[in-house]
Parts: sequence; C-alpha cells; structure tokens
Amino acid sequence: MDVQERLDELAVLVEDAKAMPLSASCIVNRQQVLDLIDEIRQMLPESVHRADELLADREAVVQDGRREADRILERARNEADRLVSEHEVYLAAVAEAEALTQQTAGETARMRKETDDYIDAKLATFEITLQKTLQTVDRGRERLRSQMYQELAPVQEQVYDDAAYEDTGYIDVQGGYDDRR
Repeated sequence: MDVQERLDELAVLVEDAKAMPLSASCIVNRQQVLDLIDEIRQMLPESVHRADELLADREAVVQDGRREADRILERARNEADRLVSEHEVYLAAVAEAEALTQQTAGETARMRKETDDYIDAKLATFEITLQKTLQTVDRGRERLRSQMYQELAPVQEQVYDDAAYEDTGYIDVQGGYDDRR
C-alpha cells in the first residue's frame, strides 16, 4: 500500500467514528490511528526515495541527451572536414552542420524541458500528498487535544436560585421545582 491509501484509511476511520452526543467530536480507536500514523511515517522515506530516483533519472536523461548531442556534433565536424576540399560541397557541409547544431540544440532544449516538466509534475504530486498527510496528521492531533481538554475540563453545575422560582409560582418538591399549588 502507498501513503495515499493509508491516508484514505485514516480518513475513513475518523469519518466512521462514533460521534459524541451534542458535539463535533468523535471517538476513535487510539491504537488504530497511531498504527496508521506509524505506517505513514514509515512510508514517507520510501516516497522521498522515489523522488530522489526521479531526480537521478532526470540527470541520466540529460546526460544521455548531452552525449547524443556531442556525438551528433562530432559526426558533423568529421563530415565537414571531409568535404572541405571542394568549395560548393564545403558550403553545403557548413550549412548542414549549422542545421544539425540548431536541430540538436532544439532537441536538447526540448528534451530538457520535457524532463523538467515531468519531474516538476511528479514533485508537485508528491508535495500535495505530503501536504495532505500533514493536514490529516494536524487535524488528528487537534482532535486528540480537544478530546483531552474536554475530558479534563471541570463540569459546571447549574445553580438554581430558590428566590427566582418562588417569584414564578413554582414550589419545591423534593429538591426539584413544580408548578403545582
């Protein structure tokens, strides 16, 4: 499973959790949530490793393009040297060498741009995944904190003012109030 699937599991666990009455809070199995968070943490270095591999692949593609460009330029130089003996052939060779140089430069630039775009898209996807992971972890931690504070907060007891009930016509019946007279 990948990080995204584990995050989806965590979201389902929280979404399906039993709701607390009269509250936006819910009850989740702490061990399940902590296990999922640990699994996600263990998967993140793997995701980072995959991003490093993409960067390494980018460098390999760029190096291959440079080698190919160098090979094409060397071939063009050799061809031009061979054709120097005749003026018309020489002019044609110069023109072809320039065209090959421009074509190679264009292909190299295009390949470099495609490679950069591909890596940028992969890194952007990875960045979004990381941001969602962090947001999910932050929300989970905030929910845990709010549950702890609710459990630790003192319960306020409502104090009844006997004089206020006497003015309204209610009478005390075994510790409660009733409006029967």
